[in-house]
Amino acid sequence: MKWKAPGSKHADAAVGYLLRAGIDGGGNLASARRSAERALAATEDPEAAIDRIITTHTSIAAAGGLVTGLGGFLTMPVALSANVLGFHVLATRMVAAIAAARGHDITHEGVRTAVLLTLTGNDSTKVLSKVGIGVDGVAAFALQSVSPAALMLVNKAVAFRLFAQLGQKGLARFGRVVPVVGGLLGGALDGYLMHRIAEHARAQFPPAPKALLPGPSTHFDASADGHPL
Repeated sequence: MKWKAPGSKHADAAVGYLLRAGIDGGGNLASARRSAERALAATEDPEAAIDRIITTHTSIAAAGGLVTGLGGFLTMPVALSANVLGFHVLATRMVAAIAAARGHDITHEGVRTAVLLTLTGNDSTKVLSKVGIGVDGVAAFALQSVSPAALMLVNKAVAFRLFAQLGQKGLARFGRVVPVVGGLLGGALDGYLMHRIAEHARAQFPPAPKALLPGPSTHFDASADGHPL
């Protein structure tokens, strides 16, 4: 099947879904903030907590693992398989959890855009340049002073870049169209890609001035959380 680039409407839909499901959570997927709180509650070292976040998400990705119970997969106006979209939701959640663990406010629109931008890896500078934004330093801080209209342009550019990357590599590579063998290779590839994204997240989200530290405000009973992931 020939790759067809998505339109603006599709890009907007994809971005909106990644932000809602990946950062805010949904179905049986807890929010990125809650994922960070779980990790911080398990260790006194924020960096060790981030290691836990990365290990958890990389393991789920390698197992081919994000649940399809998030809802919305079948209604998305984008020609992506559930596991492709699931991978990017999981990656978005991991990056946002890393950001939260280092004290960033992931409800801030600039930080949320920086989370999406991290998914593009080494292409992030190209994405910003394409929409006329020059960032000298860390995007997580720089984008907090960018106008809402400019952030919308960045979000859309991120979506187009992700779609382009999928088109270049071939949807079959991600879509598990080859039973068993394709699934095994796809799982290993997803784990590898998730780890690469994690490294970009570490670089893009250094500790915020007021770091989120373990304590009464972040501790909770995970068994009573209601979200298995």
